[in-house]
Amino acid sequence: MLKRLAKSIREYKKESILSPLFVSLEVLMEVIIPLLMARLIDDGINANVGDGSLKFIAIYGAVLVVTTIVSLILGALAGKNAAKASAGFAKNLRHDLYYTVQNFSFTNIDRFSTASIVTRLTTDVTNVQHAYQMIVRIAFRSPVMLIFSLCAAFTINAKLALIFVGCVPVLGIGLYFIITRAHSIFERVFKTYDKLNNVVQENLRGIRVVKSFVREEHESEKFEGVSKNIYDDFSKAERILSFNAPLMQFCAYSCMILISWFGAKIIINSGGTTMETGELMSLLTYSMQVLMSLMMLSMIFVMITISRASAERIDEILCERSNIENPKSPVMEVKDGSISFRDVGFSYKEGSTLCLSDVDLEIKSGETIGIIGGTGSSKSTLVQLIPRLYDVTEGCVKVGGINVKDYDIKTLRDSVAMVLQKNVLFSGTVKENLRWGNENATDEEIEHACRLAQADGFVKEMEDGYDTHIEQGGTNVSGGQKQRLCIARALLKKPKILILDDSTSAVDTKTDSLIQKAFAEEIPNTTKLIIAQRISSVKNADRIIVMENGKINAVGTHEELLRTNDIYKEVYESQTEGSESDE
Repeated sequence: MLKRLAKSIREYKKESILSPLFVSLEVLMEVIIPLLMARLIDDGINANVGDGSLKFIAIYGAVLVVTTIVSLILGALAGKNAAKASAGFAKNLRHDLYYTVQNFSFTNIDRFSTASIVTRLTTDVTNVQHAYQMIVRIAFRSPVMLIFSLCAAFTINAKLALIFVGCVPVLGIGLYFIITRAHSIFERVFKTYDKLNNVVQENLRGIRVVKSFVREEHESEKFEGVSKNIYDDFSKAERILSFNAPLMQFCAYSCMILISWFGAKIIINSGGTTMETGELMSLLTYSMQVLMSLMMLSMIFVMITISRASAERIDEILCERSNIENPKSPVMEVKDGSISFRDVGFSYKEGSTLCLSDVDLEIKSGETIGIIGGTGSSKSTLVQLIPRLYDVTEGCVKVGGINVKDYDIKTLRDSVAMVLQKNVLFSGTVKENLRWGNENATDEEIEHACRLAQADGFVKEMEDGYDTHIEQGGTNVSGGQKQRLCIARALLKKPKILILDDSTSAVDTKTDSLIQKAFAEEIPNTTKLIIAQRISSVKNADRIIVMENGKINAVGTHEELLRTNDIYKEVYESQTEGSESDE
């Protein structure tokens, strides 16, 4: 896990090395200062050397000032490099996570919820960033300070320095107790964060539904419930972590009392020959440095405990590999729009019941195929196998006479344009949204695609025409307008296969008819697959596929199916009777 995360350091290796280097030099200065203070006290102030003592004090005072300034500069440089290294590491980590997710297949995305992925890209990365900053600075500073201070303390008085060693087992046992009990709670907290993000996303996406059904109170209760779970878990974890401070203070004050007591006795009993006053003050300073180092180490362990759960969640994403990958020698050209399903079976999860089975179908290039069926008949699943949004579980799907698994994925998907059930527009102008289909499309090509999709009229009526700003999610256009813009966007790809997955459900029958007519006249060589609930949307198709329970029930023209297929006939009669009663 650490090796994978470390790959995201990349161009910030220099800062990651410089920060510990400056920290080491800073610590060296801080350790030298107490020794200089001891000399200043013992040889300068206490010694009776007449006028020479003032000169001695001035020299040592100047050295102390210079050492302090150097220590300050080194500390500032260490902090600057640590901040740059950690921020850069987090930037690269977010980049790597985002691009890993972009390469996921639908199967991979189904494994992680949207809310969970967002939490990992934000909260978890921030936790790891803070931990990394502590590692390259404080985590390096603490052991270096501990070693240097202990060495200096042992050179002054080895017996008194052993008091520090006696504190280590106490702190070690205490920290082990704290960390082992807190880690499992933090793991649970971040999973609850996923639930919280999910609640917020659902509420914001469906805010119109929430308000229309007056469910604000219910949503608030749901949010408060998840939020309380986070509060309870964090409170429990913080209660455990709170033992860290009193444990450190107990050890710190115990050491200071013991050193002061035994040090004073040594000075008095020896008359200052074994140890002098300045050296005792140095030992007290070193005791604070040693214990501050241990305290910082305990803080690092606490931060690592928190970030470890986040690092494991990030690593889950980085380790995930798309189950849809390019072959070693991919085919880089799709010859035509012919489609072949041969003994196709599909299930969303390995070992689960097939939701598509025994699908055999041949579609010629340029044909218009209608697909109808009840809810849950796997109409959408069938067409999603064509551009390899999912891979078949059994059998094979061919496009242009070649198995879709043999194509370069980008080449295949550039040849297949899909307008899905959930039409998505992004924040930006109408032109910017349409150019998702072809980033190099001219204004004339954009307008032509909109005319085919029956969108040109309402776009030109907008205040800024094709430069009108579309709000996030397309909230400032109607459902029918959104569908027509998405169709125009798909047409700009100039695909060999066009798939409309119930994407004219929000437009009136007249507009739907005009769109079908434009397709027949303007893109006759493009294979068109139209999933629809309305018979009128597929009535003029070359062939119509009737699906039931994940299988093809019948294939034929409108007239043939009316004569031979009970399902199709029933749907047709229910819709025509409804339209007649409306009239």
